[in-house]
Amino acid sequence: MRDCSDIADKLVDYFFHWKNEGHAQGLKEGRAEGLAEGEAKAVILILEARGLQISDHARDWIQRCRITSQLETWIRKAAVITSTDELFTE
Repeated sequence: MRDCSDIADKLVDYFFHWKNEGHAQGLKEGRAEGLAEGEAKAVILILEARGLQISDHARDWIQRCRITSQLETWIRKAAVITSTDELFTE
């Protein structure tokens, strides 16, 4: 009977570890998603505050972007460009 108890304990430990790993990964992904959403919002707010027109296409493109380095570049550019079209040029 002891062997079955040991196996059950090991299985419980394994599943708790697996669940915790999944939870940790989910938190990491959630934080990254939240960061990207916040940066996208910052781009749009800066453009709006500067009175620049944002087409629906540009707004959608900004909001869908999840590459934080790209969003950070857009934040910097949004502060100095004269039209939203310049946001997407090199």
